Amino acid sequence: MTTFQRKVCEIVRKIPWGKVMTYGQVARKIGYPKAWRAVGNALNKSASWRTKIPCHRVIKSNGRVGGYNQGMKKKIYLLKKEGIIIKDGKITSRSTK
Repeated sequence: MTTFQRKVCEIVRKIPWGKVMTYGQVARKIGYPKAWRAVGNALNKSASWRTKIPCHRVIKSNGRVGGYNQGMKKKIYLLKKEGIIIKDGKITSRSTK
């Protein structure tokens, strides 16, 4: 795991149940404000730890659900299970950390 991936993991692991953060918010918190795509790539490609952190709680800045390594249907299912309201692939009610 790279230092960048470790930092992403530390931030995402702290997102509470029922709340979300955007890829950009995660990037800013780790000190790389323009690295939102790299955050998404780190979450997608780091198989060894991605099951241990709630990466489904990271969404796009426009409110869209965004990608997920287990598929969008699974991501939507997990978010809804946590009480987040989603309509047409977009979060209509969210609580950001």
